[in-house]
Amino acid sequence: MLNLNEYIAKVPQNIIDLVEKRVSEFASFKNKGNNEWFSELCFCILTANSKAKTAISIQKELGFRGFSTLNQQELSNVIRKNKHRFHNNKAKYIVEARNHLNIKEKINELLKEQGIIATRNWIAENIKGIGYKEASHFLRNVGFDDIAILDRHILNLMHENKIIEAMPKTLKKADYQKIESKFIELSKQLKISPAKLDLIMWYLKAGEVLK
Repeated sequence: MLNLNEYIAKVPQNIIDLVEKRVSEFASFKNKGNNEWFSELCFCILTANSKAKTAISIQKELGFRGFSTLNQQELSNVIRKNKHRFHNNKAKYIVEARNHLNIKEKINELLKEQGIIATRNWIAENIKGIGYKEASHFLRNVGFDDIAILDRHILNLMHENKIIEAMPKTLKKADYQKIESKFIELSKQLKISPAKLDLIMWYLKAGEVLK
């Protein structure tokens, strides 16, 4: 049986190139404004317990203008039209997230004062519809590459390679941070940033590179 290092070594060069492109796109968000960051936050709200592909379609349809101006029922209708799960709850969370339209300033201030992990935890604990995984996903997508997005694909691969002993039934704060530390240690051993490692591992399980 191949270990994870051998799996990664066999990833095709075109996939590695695509991963590099995605990480560059994420890094470019540091030069973008609150509107783009808020749109990405709404995208991450949509990804919770749902398919990323559908969330991408909704984000393309709505953009910042839709996310920030449509009423809750209008948002719910668009989400439902795209056959996305939990359309009423997602619409509610997006409307409530408008309390954070200045999300870029808030995040940069928190990062300066408290660092990446505390900032991620603040997002998960203060923005409804966002858990630790989605908060990490958001930060990665706006250019911060040193945290882990522990979705089922990543956890499965970590379990298969005996990096974690068992698949967690739930991921509370302490559990998330314990597994995250193992993921980050793995990224150091493989000399790959956590952001790149996440995309490569996601490809190994899902067969595609999204965001």
